[in-house]
Amino acid sequence: MNRGLTGRYHRTQYGDEVVQAFIPHPLPPQPDLVWSLELQGVMERALLALGRLDSITLLLPNPELFLYSYVRKEAVLSAQIEGTQSSLSDLFVFEAEASSPKSLEDVEEVSNYVAAMEHGLGRLRQGFPLSLRLFKEVHAILLRGGRGAKKEPGEWRRSQNWIGGTRPGNARYVPPPPDELMSALGKLELYLNDDPLRHPVLVKAALAHVQFETIHPFQDGNGRLGRLLVTLLLCHERALSEPMLYLSLYFKQHRQAYYELLQRVRTEGAWEEWLEFFFTAVRSVAEEAVQSAHDLLAVAAEDRGHIQAMGRPAGSALRLHQALLRQPILSIPQAGKLTGLAPATVQSAFQHLVKAGMVNELSGKQRNKLYSYPRYLGILNRGTEEPA
Repeated sequence: MNRGLTGRYHRTQYGDEVVQAFIPHPLPPQPDLVWSLELQGVMERALLALGRLDSITLLLPNPELFLYSYVRKEAVLSAQIEGTQSSLSDLFVFEAEASSPKSLEDVEEVSNYVAAMEHGLGRLRQGFPLSLRLFKEVHAILLRGGRGAKKEPGEWRRSQNWIGGTRPGNARYVPPPPDELMSALGKLELYLNDDPLRHPVLVKAALAHVQFETIHPFQDGNGRLGRLLVTLLLCHERALSEPMLYLSLYFKQHRQAYYELLQRVRTEGAWEEWLEFFFTAVRSVAEEAVQSAHDLLAVAAEDRGHIQAMGRPAGSALRLHQALLRQPILSIPQAGKLTGLAPATVQSAFQHLVKAGMVNELSGKQRNKLYSYPRYLGILNRGTEEPA
């Protein structure tokens, strides 16, 4: 359905030129969304896949082992969409504190995303509302340190920004001017809290994501926070009990369509097309995550069986294997903290796993060795191998 503009243009001064900034109409869309049988079916399939993904946490022997890596996968993918050249392995190396990754600033940005997600989810579990204040708290963590420290972390922007081009005058899109931010954000906050109406959770997440991206309220980090908003909302609404959905995988794989649809919603009111894209993303990623969980369980069970047949070394090797399920790249000191084993015992256990072909030593050094669990890491790495 072509509704035309879903907002209004506002003439604003930027330097020596006058530009047309876009101010979105508040949600929900007007006229109302048109629900074809096809669109309804796409949403129902997405909800079914989401339910299967949520139920997988009940089947996992220790969900925390998987969640640690799933959250980091979403962080890496979301950062890659913004051009960060950091991989999941880089992040695990960084967290192992054993060596410097190839780009410290890039991996710090990914690490900040993990911390921001954990902070946001923690606040929601404490009963804190999904609110503008929470957005600012999460943004402050997202941009702390490194390149983000100079981009006003945790503060609404006080200057005009733009998307594409070298200035607002030749930009692909110019968001609302600073003096219009609070009005637009206040209406978005109301919508997130079911005022003036309550939409189904996937519809709410899809519409809120576009609206946040359109407002673009921070100087930097809007894309990452806009994608994080989806995860926070799904967990807040209990559509997911844990943050196991990494939509950034689909957005990265279909980046051109993703950005084109965001713009077409603004200029044509293509909400239904966006919803179909978003629901398809949810279904695709949920199904991939379920398959990955099954594959990870199979690898873990197979290798656990081989370790149990080792005889005397099996006890310490099993404890080390359990640690590798949580963090598939480990240093000896970090493995010691996770297992409670002495350094010499950890080193011996690593040697047994290396000899069994389950673990690789990455550094080739005599000291500060770093070990990886390649089969397990390979499954987690699906979709992140080629940085954007």
